[in-house]
Amino acid sequence: MIDISKLDRGQLTLLGSGVCVMLTMHFTIQLLSQHLFYWKNPKEQKAILIIILMAPIYALDSFVGLLDVRGSKTFFLFLDSIKECYEALVIAKFLALMYSYLNISISKNIVPDEIKGREMHHSFPMNLFQPRTVRLDHNTLKLLKYWTWQFVVIRPFCSVLMITFQLLGFYPGWVSWTFTIILNLSVSLALYSLVLFYHVFAKELQPHKPLSKFLCVKGIVFFCFWQGVVLNVLAASGIIQSHHYWLDVEQIEQALQNVLVCLEMVVFSVLQQYAFHFAPYSGDVASKMRNKKYE
Repeated sequence: MIDISKLDRGQLTLLGSGVCVMLTMHFTIQLLSQHLFYWKNPKEQKAILIIILMAPIYALDSFVGLLDVRGSKTFFLFLDSIKECYEALVIAKFLALMYSYLNISISKNIVPDEIKGREMHHSFPMNLFQPRTVRLDHNTLKLLKYWTWQFVVIRPFCSVLMITFQLLGFYPGWVSWTFTIILNLSVSLALYSLVLFYHVFAKELQPHKPLSKFLCVKGIVFFCFWQGVVLNVLAASGIIQSHHYWLDVEQIEQALQNVLVCLEMVVFSVLQQYAFHFAPYSGDVASKMRNKKYE
């Protein structure tokens, strides 16, 4: 048995973060195994598995960062890139899942007749670049897909550039903030297209609990991104300071981000149990089990 009273603050933080990672893994593996057991719709469930794996990947990635809290900036950039590139894949798969629910295929030019001609309203600031009201058709849906997929391309590209600049020793503050602005605009456009898609098809998507699914994806993306930006600002303004000769401010900032992500992924892994439940694919088996439970 571990005597917790003899552990220092760093060891306690590492222990608590490790417990959070194990809890995240437990809830995710439980949900994943349920989907694999009721493997009825591979197209949809493959997308769901990729989405729910986001929480443990984020948690494990952040825990590795805590194991080497004195790692170089290049090391931390590499860890962040793993999370953020997977995040881009999740956003793309989420849109594909929504298209699957509606029987839409952009590549095959399949758009159900009942949704053609539906009005779609752009809000500020997008209405500065697009007509405020547009009619839904194949081209409109293709545009929404492009708005989502641009982040899937830009995120990995920026990650490679950031790591390259860091290895070359050329990474001044203005470069870091330039990448932050570019990625912020990119992810905002991708999430805007998902929100717009949800509002247009809220009625048709209602049986699939799209809001809870969207909040899980958006929550992880926005929590981690804006949390990192806030910590960066706090460090730059001197609020986060280093009182240890073996740790600099940047390493403390990264450690705080990793600890918070480990904690948050437990919450999201629990929320995913509801948002991406296996019941829609279980058929009569789940109904019989529920009836037996309440007899």
